[in-house]
Amino acid sequence: MDDPKYQPGEPLVPADVPEGVIVSPDTHRENRIPPGQSRTRKWPVLQASGVVHVPPETWTLEVDGLVENPLSFDLASFGELPRVRVFSDFHCVTRWSRLANFWDGVSAREIAERAGVKPEAKFVVATGFDYGWTTNLPLDEFLAEDVLLCDRHDDQPLDDDHGGPVRLVVPRLYAWKSAKWLKKITFVATDQLGYWERGGYHEHGDPWVVSEQHPDGERFRR
Repeated sequence: MDDPKYQPGEPLVPADVPEGVIVSPDTHRENRIPPGQSRTRKWPVLQASGVVHVPPETWTLEVDGLVENPLSFDLASFGELPRVRVFSDFHCVTRWSRLANFWDGVSAREIAERAGVKPEAKFVVATGFDYGWTTNLPLDEFLAEDVLLCDRHDDQPLDDDHGGPVRLVVPRLYAWKSAKWLKKITFVATDQLGYWERGGYHEHGDPWVVSEQHPDGERFRR
């Protein structure tokens, strides 16, 4: 096939991942596809309000809220931060799962440590460049080892379709929590529902727990 993101054959398993790569725990499951999902070999394009083009030369990331040291990065300074590589599966609430992804970027833990998150912070709000779009997640989910601010997927720079120059990737939650076209990370004391959450999507978005609780198919509703 001409699609460079098409995945032929069986997906890579953790035992075949090179040393030094962070392996997301869910890839160790015997069945890596949550109930109600099906595997896609492609890399689908979905978004709330259309694809956004953020010129790399004007991209900035702000880190604010309950932190000791508010941060601001352009793409050059972001590129100077320590790098990580993550191997994970990726589950979209529209019922597809793309297995065996490689993500490169900066660990969310690195960002939090540099910002100095205050003890009263319990949640994170991620804001995108797409018209103020937001999503929310608990702080402990943001600080998981496999969460990163990603600028490369499967050895290629993130393009506009998939949230470039930089997107958030939270492998163990549904893909809408992995905010595209990332603009701001805000640490807050109380949960603040984001765009899809205000529309009825589950506040947490764990594809395994939510699927089991809602076998009738309404697994992404509150």
